Amino acid sequence: MVESPKLNQRQIIDDLDAFLAVLPSHISQPLRERQNVSELLEVVMDLGRPPEARFLHEEMIVSSHEVVSEDIEYVISRTGGFGKDNRAGIERTLHRISAIRNRQGKVVGLTCRVGRAVLGNVQLIEDLVSSGKSILLLGRPGIGKTTMLREVARVLADDLKKRVIVVDTSNEIAGDGDIPHPAIGHARRMQVLEPLLQHMVMIEAVENHMPEAVVIDEIGTELEAQAARTIAERGVQLIGTAHGNTLENLILNPTLSDLAGGVQTVILGDEEAARRKTQKAVLERRAPPTFDIVVEIRDFDEIEVNFDVGTAVDAIFKGRERETEVRSLEGGRIIKSGEKSEKRGEAPKVYPFGVNKAKLSSTAKSMGLPLSFCDLDEASVVVTSKGHYCRRPQKLWDAEEKNVPIYVLKSNSSYSMRQFLDSIYNAEEDNALSPALSEAKLAIHEVMEGERVVELSPQPNHIRKLQHLMAERLSLASASTGEGPLRRVRIFKG
Repeated sequence: MVESPKLNQRQIIDDLDAFLAVLPSHISQPLRERQNVSELLEVVMDLGRPPEARFLHEEMIVSSHEVVSEDIEYVISRTGGFGKDNRAGIERTLHRISAIRNRQGKVVGLTCRVGRAVLGNVQLIEDLVSSGKSILLLGRPGIGKTTMLREVARVLADDLKKRVIVVDTSNEIAGDGDIPHPAIGHARRMQVLEPLLQHMVMIEAVENHMPEAVVIDEIGTELEAQAARTIAERGVQLIGTAHGNTLENLILNPTLSDLAGGVQTVILGDEEAARRKTQKAVLERRAPPTFDIVVEIRDFDEIEVNFDVGTAVDAIFKGRERETEVRSLEGGRIIKSGEKSEKRGEAPKVYPFGVNKAKLSSTAKSMGLPLSFCDLDEASVVVTSKGHYCRRPQKLWDAEEKNVPIYVLKSNSSYSMRQFLDSIYNAEEDNALSPALSEAKLAIHEVMEGERVVELSPQPNHIRKLQHLMAERLSLASASTGEGPLRRVRIFKG
């Protein structure tokens, strides 16, 4: 384990009052009265429909009054002007207002998204940033790529004392207005007039301002990929994000595959094809990767690191396992996959029901985790698919009767299986699974007997997920509340 020398838990700065101030009072006031207003993600306003608020674990209708043109004009008049990407912001904050227009160009809908600066989010990759190597962050939308990028800029500029330029398209990284948000520290920010010009600003940053590091969000076009290669080849450290969840996704994207070295088809001779036991036409990496390291963000507190992109891409093309390192952040401590496997003793006994055993076994092996399959009578946990769980076969009823925990995979993907494996191992390590689920079971009973809401004890993320599933199975609502180590689940009737 590695103890972070600076922050023991994440700090969140969201300027929520500034966000609520731009909304009409009949929308902002009900939100201010919510206990979980700190979990607000966005407010959606569409003409002729009631306004909606989306929280971390729930959605709600804010007002019974339908949105009218005056409501939309109220918001527009209190934000910066919309750019060609139909985005605006609130000056010196990270909040984003996105417009939907009709065919005449009139704004008929708004998505008002809360922007948050999360301090401490960079702990998982701080050593990588300090190495001076170029790093590409991948992950699904909303997983925290831009949030991590924002703090990377601060660490590079303030802690490592480097000359840093942030190329800020749509003011996503450093907020709206001419003065950048303090979350990027002393890094300088270059705004982009419109998204199509991003690649030009990337090159301009290097040619005109002599940075030691360039930070760029959402490399998404071939021209931007070429600009990224140009920057890296000039010896400038490049930290960026791109579309795609994994390195495999990036390789299969014809527009962005050059970031990982590109793809070419090679025709092998008969002897070489026989030696490799492959077809004569094979895929190979075309050139050195633009980025030295690729970080796949799995969850807000978990990443998978590819330390050598070239070697990882070659392994993928040859059908071999990549050598990666999984890191997770728990209570301010960084836990690495190798350290987890050293501490784990006897493998948990798993009963897979409707789940691909071979794929689950392969996923466990790639994570360096022991795994033991067994019958239901000997199982310490049951893993099943969403489809099987919804049908409620007898085996699952039997598992519940025996008080055997049931984990429901979102899909049969490797990502979902990795989440499951991390959950059962983390649960065994801290020995908190059984008491936490018993507490959730009792709370569910109390709510079904008439209690309005029951709040559980603080738990880690992987245990809270199981508690949410228990409530969902009995058609009850649940939501997480609190921050950091005090985060806990509330169960109530939906």
